[in-house]
Amino acid sequence: MLYPLTFSPIFKERVWGGRRLEQLYRKPLPPGVPIGESWEISDRPGDTSVIANGPLAGEDLHWVLENHPRELLGERVTHQGRFPLLIKILDAQDRLSLQVHPPASKAAALGGEPKTEMWHIAEAQPGAELYVGLRRGVSRAEFEAKLKSGTVAECFHRLEVKAGDTMFLPSGRVHAIGSGLVIFEIQQNSDTTYRVFDWNRVALGGKPRELHLPQSLASIDFEDFEPALVSSAWSGSGAARVRPLAADPLFKVTACSLIAGASTGNAPGRMQIVGLLKGRLVVQHATQPLTLGPGEFCLLPASLGSVALKVDADAEFLLIE
Repeated sequence: MLYPLTFSPIFKERVWGGRRLEQLYRKPLPPGVPIGESWEISDRPGDTSVIANGPLAGEDLHWVLENHPRELLGERVTHQGRFPLLIKILDAQDRLSLQVHPPASKAAALGGEPKTEMWHIAEAQPGAELYVGLRRGVSRAEFEAKLKSGTVAECFHRLEVKAGDTMFLPSGRVHAIGSGLVIFEIQQNSDTTYRVFDWNRVALGGKPRELHLPQSLASIDFEDFEPALVSSAWSGSGAARVRPLAADPLFKVTACSLIAGASTGNAPGRMQIVGLLKGRLVVQHATQPLTLGPGEFCLLPASLGSVALKVDADAEFLLIE
């Protein structure tokens, strides 16, 4: 019954957002407001993705999960009542807050959910930076002192990034996205964020955004010094190349590059998500073939047989499972 599924994006207004998702990916953004996030595949309360194609158009992802769990996820995946991943595209035209997500060992006691995630840089203005982990040697005492003085950003490790770079962020790793970045974000299905510092700015309503200092200090890994970008290399030659970006118990992500006329396939029996970075990709399925453009995602249910992924122009995409 299931087939390759696409979804209508859910747009989130953010004080740090912009309009790049409209310009880069032709997303139908609401007019006149800064959009920071496009939730591409989501099963959050109040924010469940609605199917956009085929006979199930208008049903949502949670309905599919409840009615066809094994067809969707396969035999080996446990989902605890929700789709296991949350997929977003972020448009950071200003810096995000310095923040942290609680680790699994502490999340329940803090009233939140753990969130491990990965950032893949789709676009970066010259000099764009990530703030990730702590500068080597920064102690908790120094961190707390600089929190009080409003200079805690000095404690963060900063990395200049470019398109194609990737950063893995386990729960407990303190972080922020700098300005001038568009990012594909793959994460555990959670929306718990504790703000450490927000650059003394006000929210869209004119009031300072809430900080969560006790929860943040309980969540931060104070031994996490100067993490590096993902350093894996491309492998393969000729028409198809692959690069592993993340291999975590929560998700696996591989970057794929195909030249015009090349094709690859899915992994039957495993749920996979394709997210196109550039070019054009055709998902060849007997009943629901479809074409993806940049910034578009397709969910391949585990119950599908073999599906060919073919490009008629050079393309790059993420394969997520």
